[in-house]
Amino acid sequence: MFYKDERLALFIDGANLYAAGKALGFDIDYKLLRQEFMRRGKLLRAFYYTALLENDDYSPIRPLVDWLHYNGYNMVTKPAKEYTDSMGRRKVKGNMDIELAVDAMELAPRLDHAVLFSGDGDFRPLVESLQRQGVRVSVVSTIRSTPPMIADDLRRQADNFIELDELREVIGRPPREPRYEREPAVEVTES
Repeated sequence: MFYKDERLALFIDGANLYAAGKALGFDIDYKLLRQEFMRRGKLLRAFYYTALLENDDYSPIRPLVDWLHYNGYNMVTKPAKEYTDSMGRRKVKGNMDIELAVDAMELAPRLDHAVLFSGDGDFRPLVESLQRQGVRVSVVSTIRSTPPMIADDLRRQADNFIELDELREVIGRPPREPRYEREPAVEVTES
């Protein structure tokens, strides 16, 4: 499903990929992930999208963001908005969908294959638009979690669905708590 000479780019929805890996019981090794897709084709870019809590003295994701930035990933971040819900729980709102979609559309004329690491159904129109431009689109997420982490319409729209659990041996490692490998311990909501 990948061709050695095709130009490809990775678009990683950080919070979504973290949640999918956590649901499957493993952490993502981002060095191995990048190496795997460099092996599969001509990797032009690897984008990683996440919202950051700017007002915290220490952000648990900051070391990961810094590591990725120094190790070949294009980091796309923005400040997250923090609020307390009606039950008194701390919540963070930080949707990166627009940033991801704009980058994918801008890069589309120079791509043969886009790999989207997200199960968010909001990306279905993006996938459809990329396909109309001649770009093949693979979506990486999981149906093996309960509930599945991928929207059915996104899975149907993609040219190829890659089950994240099947990449466990290639890009995964057992869960542990290194500081640079964690998304924020607060729930990120879409909107």
